[in-house]
Amino acid sequence: MSVFGGIDGAVTDGDLIAHFGDAFREQRRLADGAALAPLGDRTVIEVAGPERLSWLDSITSQAVGRLAPGESTELLVLDPQGRVEHAAGVIDDGASAWLIADAGDAEALAGWLTRMKFRTQATVDIRADLVPVGFIDGGVVAAAATAAAASPHGIALVWADPWQRISVGGHQYSEVIEHPAADYAWRVAILSADGAEALAASLDREALAGLLAAEALRVAAWRPRWTTEVDERSLPHESDWIRSAVHLNKGCYRGQETVAKVHNLGHPPRRLAALHLDGSDAVLPEPGAPVYAGDDEVGHLTSVARHHEDGPIALAILSRRAPVGDLVVRADGIDIAASQQVIVPADAGATADIPRLTRLSRRPTAPDPRDSVSGAGS
Repeated sequence: MSVFGGIDGAVTDGDLIAHFGDAFREQRRLADGAALAPLGDRTVIEVAGPERLSWLDSITSQAVGRLAPGESTELLVLDPQGRVEHAAGVIDDGASAWLIADAGDAEALAGWLTRMKFRTQATVDIRADLVPVGFIDGGVVAAAATAAAASPHGIALVWADPWQRISVGGHQYSEVIEHPAADYAWRVAILSADGAEALAASLDREALAGLLAAEALRVAAWRPRWTTEVDERSLPHESDWIRSAVHLNKGCYRGQETVAKVHNLGHPPRRLAALHLDGSDAVLPEPGAPVYAGDDEVGHLTSVARHHEDGPIALAILSRRAPVGDLVVRADGIDIAASQQVIVPADAGATADIPRLTRLSRRPTAPDPRDSVSGAGS
């Protein structure tokens, strides 16, 4: 656990800091940029070496070959069928690429990268000594967190989450006019142990928030995570992840054929939806709780939170054929009404303008050239 866990009032769940005594107040302050959240559920991986970016570009979904020092992006590792295996935020400092991964995925991601190196001039190391903290940019804590960020090669390691807008080469399936990600200016500062200790000493408890607050803001922004939204069937299209983590026009990489096929011609078999849950029974369902349309089970919850303004909210992965109307979540024998907001439409993926071939039976008959010399020889 980081030094933040020793602050008076920190309530922990294992090695993670859930909150500092008042989750709703922390959430409001975090949303206003007046607090930061220690992210004990993330792990930093350092990829160093002169070929690091061209190599990562060749094996992941994102175009990172020309990532400039200080620039942020996000990448996915897909299997040959285009399913999501790993995910990470990326910031490069000119000498190393720093990957921010969910803690449960970091070891497997680092292991896969190591196995894929072959003769590539790159090294892969899990940096357990580094401490990630999250905050909303533009607030009073942003300057303090940025100043405390590690800068081993002269660039402060502060990752800007690309989810806030559609990345170059990406595509958004959501059809809402005002996407909730527009206000989600999420940043992650990577701190050394000494930097984390100094920052913790400089902040009072009012400037700290736990993971419950951070997760509520993420769910409200419809932002997918490996830990919650990914299972063995997940395609990036299903959670609108092409918006920030997939470059549709880059060179070949594993899973690209499926990405292109589903994006241009097909429909992903599932779709992510946002749910506003009825809180009258004071029951907050757990991730994995089944979602029903009438008597038919049509999906399950992936992320759940209590939002300081919207109340109980959730993300759910649903069958493409699930109706767009209100649904029901079943938890602890209680049916909880759920108002649905579509994130990924059922017809997402048919983006290509494929010309229709004229049927042979309808082709006009070519004129007989002899008809053009009417009267000849008469």
